[in-house]
Amino acid sequence: MSEIDPNQFRIETEPYYRPVGNEIEQFAAAYDVRMPVMLKGPTGCGKSRFVEYMAYKLGKPLITVACNEDMTASDLIGRFLLDINGTKWQDGPLTIAARIGAICYLDEVVEARQDTTVVIHPLTDHRRQLPLEKKGELVNAHPDFQVVISYNPGYQSMMKDLKQSTKQRFGAMSFDFPTADIESEIVAHEAGVDRKVAERLVQVAQRSRNLKGHGLDEGMSTRLLVYAGQLIAQKIPPQAACQMALVEPLTDDPDMRDTLQAAVSTFFPEITDSSKDRAA
Repeated sequence: MSEIDPNQFRIETEPYYRPVGNEIEQFAAAYDVRMPVMLKGPTGCGKSRFVEYMAYKLGKPLITVACNEDMTASDLIGRFLLDINGTKWQDGPLTIAARIGAICYLDEVVEARQDTTVVIHPLTDHRRQLPLEKKGELVNAHPDFQVVISYNPGYQSMMKDLKQSTKQRFGAMSFDFPTADIESEIVAHEAGVDRKVAERLVQVAQRSRNLKGHGLDEGMSTRLLVYAGQLIAQKIPPQAACQMALVEPLTDDPDMRDTLQAAVSTFFPEITDSSKDRAA
């Protein structure tokens, strides 16, 4: 029996999530049979928010791990640590989740080394076990435990893809940016701006997404649109807000920045006009 209180990992307040299809029903059905789930989609399209929402809706603890290239298997499963009494074992986030019956969310899992991700294999098949070889213990996953991973399939090289032996342990759900109507609704709600401003921000984003593969690795995410909207809600002029939240984070190329700023000026022309008046 784990001494860790699962309630510390519960989400107390319902996260805002706007469904775009039947993804809620699909995930709930996958959880009912404890199917591991893989979420695929571009950066900032709502994958992490969706997992938070589903954990809240299902009433389950959520442990999130932001994967990176320096993460080792010990970072996931645990290690022995030195203290004043000698050595003490400390569970990693994956082990804690398996013990207490949490949803373990591995965000951007392809960033982790492949020799690290293989530790999830025995937890994502019929065994549902996690061997702690250094400790000499075999952890049987709690009946409520589930593994969820996410990654962006359009932003990786062949050297940074999941092995088939990993992929085929998961059911998969594809995410993308929502339609303009729904994305405008999300931006307006999350940023606290009126619908007209949100619609203009979405139009700027759509222009940038058309440039993916033509000077940009990624277009503007919904997350960035919310940031821009929040700045506008704080009375920052729209063009300045867009420059800070949309243009500068996306590229360091001067020509591409000019192209994106021109798109901003197209949908927020009143700022450009007033600037010209002041200059005159």
